[in-house]
Amino acid sequence: MSHSLHTHWFRSFSILSLLTVLCLSLHTVSAASPKQPNILFILLDDLGKEWVDCYGAEGIELPNINKLADSGMQFSNAYSMPQCTPSRVTLLTGQYPYTHGWVNHWDVPRWGGGCHFDPAKNPSLPRVLKKAGYATAAAGKWQIDDFRVEPEAMQTVGFDDYCMWTGYEAGVKASSKRYWDPYIHTRSGSKTYPGQFGEDIFTDFLISFMKKNKDKPMFLYYPMCLPHGPLTTTPLEKSVKGKENTHRAMVRYTDHILGKLMASLDDLGIRENTIVIWTTDNGTSGSLKNTLNGRLVKGGKTKTTENGINAPFIVNCPGRVPKGKTTDALIDFADLLPTFAELAGTQPSSKFQCDGVSFAKLLLGQADDSPRTWILGMGGRNEARLTADGVQNKYRFRDRVVRNKRYKLYFNLERKPVKLVDLKTDPGEQTNLIERPELQPVIKELQSVEKQWPDEDKAPVYTPNPPQKWDVKIKK
Repeated sequence: MSHSLHTHWFRSFSILSLLTVLCLSLHTVSAASPKQPNILFILLDDLGKEWVDCYGAEGIELPNINKLADSGMQFSNAYSMPQCTPSRVTLLTGQYPYTHGWVNHWDVPRWGGGCHFDPAKNPSLPRVLKKAGYATAAAGKWQIDDFRVEPEAMQTVGFDDYCMWTGYEAGVKASSKRYWDPYIHTRSGSKTYPGQFGEDIFTDFLISFMKKNKDKPMFLYYPMCLPHGPLTTTPLEKSVKGKENTHRAMVRYTDHILGKLMASLDDLGIRENTIVIWTTDNGTSGSLKNTLNGRLVKGGKTKTTENGINAPFIVNCPGRVPKGKTTDALIDFADLLPTFAELAGTQPSSKFQCDGVSFAKLLLGQADDSPRTWILGMGGRNEARLTADGVQNKYRFRDRVVRNKRYKLYFNLERKPVKLVDLKTDPGEQTNLIERPELQPVIKELQSVEKQWPDEDKAPVYTPNPPQKWDVKIKK
C-alpha cells in the first residue's frame, strides 16, 4: 500500500472511529436523560394531620403512608384551602380563589343554577399536561360539573379517561352513594355498582389505565371520596362500630389503597419514574377530634386555622425526590399547576393568570427551599348564592390568612389585619399578638401581600348551562 493510500485509509478510519464514538456517546447521554416523570396525585377528602401518624397523630397506624414519608419528602407547611371547592379549583387552575372566583363551596350536582367549571374560560392542569404529551386519567370525586348536563365534562377539562362518583345529583337518590353500591360516571354513562365499594372501583380503574399507558408519561389524578362522611364500614373492617372507630377504619382504608397503588407501580416497572404526591383537600370534619403531638385537635374543615388548611403533604419518587427529608418549605395549592408543568417540561398557558410558583427544583433535590416567603389560605363555607348574574360571592372581599414559616396574619372582611399568631410557640393559635410593638415589622411584611389582591374577589367565570328543574332558586 502506498504512503498516500495508507494515509488516506488511516484518516478515514480515524474519522469513522471518531463518529462511532460520538454516536455511542450521544446514545448514552440520550439513554441516561431522565424521561418525563409520571405524576400520581392522590387527594384525600377531609383529613387533617391529627389523623396521620407520621405527623404525630396518636391512636392510628398507617404503614404505607409512613413508608411513603420515610422514603420521600414530608412537608410541614403546605396550605390547601379550608373546603372542597376552593381547594380543588385552586389546584386545577394554579390560581387563588380571589382570581378563579370559586371562593366558596358550590356543590354543582346538588345546587346547579347553570354553574360549572368551564375550561374554555379557566386554566386546566390536565390540559397543560396533555399538551405536553401526557396520558391523563381521573378517578374519584369531582363535584364541580353535573354529568347529567355535561356527560363529557371530564374530557373537556383534559382527561383521556375517567371513573368518577357523580356527586349527589339533586333528585337522583342513588347518586348519594359513594362507598357501598356507588353511583359512578364513566365513558359508558352513570350507574350503580351493586355490592361494590367505590374506592376499589376507582383504584382498579387507575391500575388498568397504568397498564395500558405505562410506556407513555401519565398524569393520574385521584381525588378520593374517603374519608369524607357519611361514616361507613370498609371491605377490610366490615363490623366496625362507633363514630371515631369507623372514621379510623376509613382512614386505614386509604392507607390500604395507597399500598395497592404502590405495589402496582412496582409490578409495572414504573415506580422509579413516578412522582407520587399524597395530600388532602382540607381539615377533618369538626365533629371529630384526635390527639396530635400530645395536643387534642378538633377537625378544622371550613376554617383558616392550621387544622383546617395546613395539609399533610408527602412526595415520593426513588432516585428523583430526596429520601427521608422533612422540609419546612412554604407551598400552597396554587403552586401545583406550575410545579407539575415544570416537572413535565412545559409551562402554564400564557392565556391565563397563574398565581402559583413552581417548587419542582425543591422536589428534585436541586434546591433547599421553595421560592416562597409566604403562603395564603381563604374560602370555604357555603356562602355563595345564585343570582340573575350567576353564582356570586356573599362578600366583596373574603377573610383570609397569610403566613411565613413562623407567623400568621389574619385579615377580616374589610381587608384589615386583625390577628397575629406565633405558630412556633402557639400551635393552637390562642394568643393574638397584633398589638405587640416588637412584632410590627412582621405584620408590615405579611400585610404587604395585600397589595397583590384585587379590589374585589372575582365570582366564578363560566358560560351558564341551560336551566334545570333541580336548580336552586335565584336569590334577589
